[in-house]
Amino acid sequence: MQTVNAAADRFFRTYARQCLEPDEDTLFAFLDALHSFNDKLRKAGKGDLFGSTDFMALKALRNLFHHEMELLHEVKIIPVENVPLIATDLIVICLVDRNVIERAVQREKAEQRDAIRGAFKWYGTVVNIQPCVFNGSVDVFEAVQSAGLTPESEAYQEFESSYRSEEWNGHAHRVTGDISCAAGSVDEVFEKIFMQKPIEA
Repeated sequence: MQTVNAAADRFFRTYARQCLEPDEDTLFAFLDALHSFNDKLRKAGKGDLFGSTDFMALKALRNLFHHEMELLHEVKIIPVENVPLIATDLIVICLVDRNVIERAVQREKAEQRDAIRGAFKWYGTVVNIQPCVFNGSVDVFEAVQSAGLTPESEAYQEFESSYRSEEWNGHAHRVTGDISCAAGSVDEVFEKIFMQKPIEA
């Protein structure tokens, strides 16, 4: 149990970094920690995350990045506060080139591809994966609870506190990831952000 608890703590630490100080490295560390946690959970006989569409989608992305690290440069991670024209229920937007996501999807089993595509938010030539990151983390937390694990990290405790607060206040644990935009279409705004072009208010 010590090994799987350590894997859970590592996962929640990488999740916290992905939310607070996001970049290509924190994203890859998050995806790797997610993969490692599921592997150790399964080996400990405590279940697995294969029933989670968000996990399956992130696993597909992790596998692609693991074999083709250079594709991480096709990721743009932006704090929402830096894009005042949009409104969303997350503090970070994580945009990936649409072609990269399609490559990840095509590597998976044919019967899983539609579900994996549905876990991401598609906007023209780019895809926002951050809702999947958030909801997949909720799935990890619930797997930890179901397995009776006892992670001890501060990052885990903060996630648990947030989860319990949502329960207490009757709020949903998962996000929709929906985005509204005050200037043109979301597709156009995201494409300009991804291509590092100026956005007109």
